[in-house]
Amino acid sequence: MVTRLNPYISFRDTAREAIEFYHSVFGGELTISTFGDFGMSENPADADKIMHSMLETPNGLTLMASDTPPGMDYKPGTNISVSLSGEDEAELRGYWDKLSAGGTVTVPFEKAPWGDTFGMCLDKFGVQWMVDAVGKPQG
Repeated sequence: MVTRLNPYISFRDTAREAIEFYHSVFGGELTISTFGDFGMSENPADADKIMHSMLETPNGLTLMASDTPPGMDYKPGTNISVSLSGEDEAELRGYWDKLSAGGTVTVPFEKAPWGDTFGMCLDKFGVQWMVDAVGKPQG
């Protein structure tokens, strides 16, 4: 897997509808994981909301989306982040160190409950970044 750079859009309770719409527009392969799939929902009403979705098209387009959980800030117009992901954790940690320097770390770059190493930051220019080093598959 190469390192990839793509938009990541956050929604409030409409991520499934939105990503399925984008799938109808662009085609390709769509994968969806809910908060319930990973035991990340304390409220049963939130279990079917989208924790992560990814649309990959044959011509190289990638779009990711999720629902913003209750209690987390959500402001339309500032709900797009740049996602940087891949398998080379050392490479991604280097990018993370540079992107977060002088900015604000909102989620430290560390092992996440789903097995990846993940972090979120606002760089010194106010751009939101999500960095994800894909963990080794379990099992």
